[in-house]
Amino acid sequence: MGEVDRLPVEPSSFVGRAAELAAVGDALASARLLTLVGPGGCGKTRLAIRVCREQEGRWADGVHWAGLEHEPDGRQIAHRVAEALGLVLPGGSDTVPGLVQALRGRSLLLALDNCEHVLDEAAGFASAVLTQCPGVKILATSRATLGAGGERVWRVPPLALADALELFVERSATGDTSAARRICDRLDRLPLALELAAGWADTLSPAQIAEALAGSYALLEGGARTAAFRQRTLEGSMRWSHDLLEEDERVLFRRLAVFEPGFGVESACTVAALPAERALRALRGLVDKSLVVADTAGPVARYRMLGVVRAFALARLRDAGEEDAVRARHLKAQLALVEEARPLLETDRDAWRARIGEDYANLRSALGWGLRRADPGPARCLAAELAWLWHLESRRAEGLRLLREAAERGRGERTALQARVLLAQALVADSGGPGPESHAAARAARELAVETGAEAAARLAGLLAALGLLESDLEAAAAEAARLRGEALEAGDGFVADAAAALVGLVHLQRDEHGDAIMQLRAALEGLLRRGDRGVASSALGWLAQATAGSGDLKQAEDLAERSVATAEPLRDFHRIGLARGILAEVRTARGRLDAAAEALRPIDRLRAESGETGGSTYVPGWERRKALLALALGRADEAVALCRAEAAWRGEASGHLEPETRLVLARAQRESGDEAGAARTLDVLEESPLAAAMPRVRAGILEQRALLLAAADDPGAVALHHEALRIRTGHELVLDLITGLGHLADLARRRGAAETAAVLTGAVQRAREDAGAEPAPPGGDPALRAALDRGRALGLREAVAYARRARGPRRRPGSGWASLTPTERSVVELAVQGLSNPQIAARLLMSRGTVKTHLAHVYAKLHVANRTELARLSTDRF
Repeated sequence: MGEVDRLPVEPSSFVGRAAELAAVGDALASARLLTLVGPGGCGKTRLAIRVCREQEGRWADGVHWAGLEHEPDGRQIAHRVAEALGLVLPGGSDTVPGLVQALRGRSLLLALDNCEHVLDEAAGFASAVLTQCPGVKILATSRATLGAGGERVWRVPPLALADALELFVERSATGDTSAARRICDRLDRLPLALELAAGWADTLSPAQIAEALAGSYALLEGGARTAAFRQRTLEGSMRWSHDLLEEDERVLFRRLAVFEPGFGVESACTVAALPAERALRALRGLVDKSLVVADTAGPVARYRMLGVVRAFALARLRDAGEEDAVRARHLKAQLALVEEARPLLETDRDAWRARIGEDYANLRSALGWGLRRADPGPARCLAAELAWLWHLESRRAEGLRLLREAAERGRGERTALQARVLLAQALVADSGGPGPESHAAARAARELAVETGAEAAARLAGLLAALGLLESDLEAAAAEAARLRGEALEAGDGFVADAAAALVGLVHLQRDEHGDAIMQLRAALEGLLRRGDRGVASSALGWLAQATAGSGDLKQAEDLAERSVATAEPLRDFHRIGLARGILAEVRTARGRLDAAAEALRPIDRLRAESGETGGSTYVPGWERRKALLALALGRADEAVALCRAEAAWRGEASGHLEPETRLVLARAQRESGDEAGAARTLDVLEESPLAAAMPRVRAGILEQRALLLAAADDPGAVALHHEALRIRTGHELVLDLITGLGHLADLARRRGAAETAAVLTGAVQRAREDAGAEPAPPGGDPALRAALDRGRALGLREAVAYARRARGPRRRPGSGWASLTPTERSVVELAVQGLSNPQIAARLLMSRGTVKTHLAHVYAKLHVANRTELARLSTDRF
């Protein structure tokens, strides 16, 4: 039985590679010639030695090792092998036949190490052995494939991260695994590079080594003096490979250095400025020699250089004085790529996003270089073309940084290009939430686009400007969106037409015009989904879910909200996904599916916690409000108060601006937490909001919360306020809110001793909730009132509202209008329209401030106004 004592001695411990050892062993079992191929420093030789050791005892004539690193031209390969085998060959120049004759009938594994510089001779020798010596297998290592018949190639990958960390930590004796991980990532987990970097551990800390490697690989020198020269430094290893290249391969190698990891063959040929046939042949040579990694698994092959290889190639590019010219071609190629893909924006935005996203690293690199040139025009064009990618995916911060730079480079220009850049800035800024940057850029882009005749840019800029109106003027936003939709339809601009329709639908939703909202949103979604406009489509699906829920179909609303999440998820956009998940949680909360609601929120909460982001960087529309609603459903009112107040944080405000709906939830949370005075103050602020006045749901909610505050004090005025809220909700078909209001009237009736009325209304609420798709109410209640409860369950929602009105009983004074006001209420109105504040009115009429607020709430309900402004307008002819 042969021995393996002729194998090289391993100078240090062997780390990791368990999966690779198993894979190579399996491959060797079925191959006669197996070549381990990889770039210098990837660990081919160490892996081969370990494989050979594991083969010990499996071969009758042993395992033998022939190192070819000192073989200058390949003519002496047979002699090197003979020495490894302990054979004496006859003299003469051609010793291969004699060696083959000696190997016939033997059973052994022969390792040929470092074949890359003698490829032709090694291939010829291997072919002769395989043809005539059936009991011999060959395991070769090389930076390039041998090209022999029957050869099976196994490409040695970088170390797995865990193995790379173990190697660096062991060699450097460090405990700083965080810095060690950065080092492993920057060195592509190549064993030689890690060994060389670890050699600096006596001089620099791991963090300093990682920092030094961020911009240069100069540290990677100082390998063992007894090692082959090409392994003493990383550069020496790279230079050894470079010196073996043919001239076209050298040219292509250095010019490919401008590519970030991941590029296609067409871009490579363009940037190389070589004839296509020669460029392809050279590319194949670089792949064969392990200087370029090819990924052929997809429909189109993609290529990349490892970081250390690319750093060496970039140095060669600079030595050749070609960097500026090659980078200019690289920028031109990237611009051509996005221009070629542009039609997909109108037909299949998913496909466009996938195509552009695949080359994003190169697009970003070319853009950054181009914006620093004397003529930034091509780069500014590229920045404008990339706006949709930054808008659709979670790259907003980087996109805004580059677009601001592009806009600054064009400051003062009155050109269509500057309009496009400003439009791109507005589009990307809008993806992170409403704010002054988006609105200002949209208005400037609109003006400049109209001036320069850039009609398509003008339409999209107008749409973004209309979005900015949502915070201040719903009427104006709807009117502008409707105008833009007509203009876009006439021009055949499908996206703007559909997005404008979605915006009109959103305005209808905010006005609680659910039927109109559903009609507009469904019309918009057909085109948006067909084109793959996932961003707007996911939002439109969420808004449609809200409108559907408000109309009383919670099950369908949940289905739509789930579609919204599924549509948004591929975008990897924190804000879009957060909006969709927030709406889904809100619908599930309304259904009473509280655990499922929490599950919908959890992924975004986890991302926030992991990123450590706070404030504006984590803006998600309505997120805090929807979490607060869930907290209230779970009985955690204090938590809900804190969540509502946090909504202003994304604007950088400690307190202040809140959406009207959020402020309404805040008032409820304050009341339920026992802070009735705080709730009253919040409602006072809300009543002064012009937006709240345009939102029936909020107006009714204000009345309801006022009523609940009065009910806590057992004030009979609560009934009037509840019924006024009921009137508003009935007029706008706010089904879910009607159900809630009937529930409050049931509670009020129960407190007043009207048990039968309370039971009927409770039964009606149970039936209405079940009809809407909410979880059924638990059984229970007073058996004596079972008949009344069943009578209520037999009522439809409109019948239940009519019953509640009848149960209110006769009133001596009208329920609404000026005639319904009491003398005290008239006095309060007279002083209020004179401009007196609540404290001044209280002092004049000798009553408390709280009583003044109560009287004003009654007045607003009876006169159907929302605030003092409307009260003053209505009172013009009376005082």
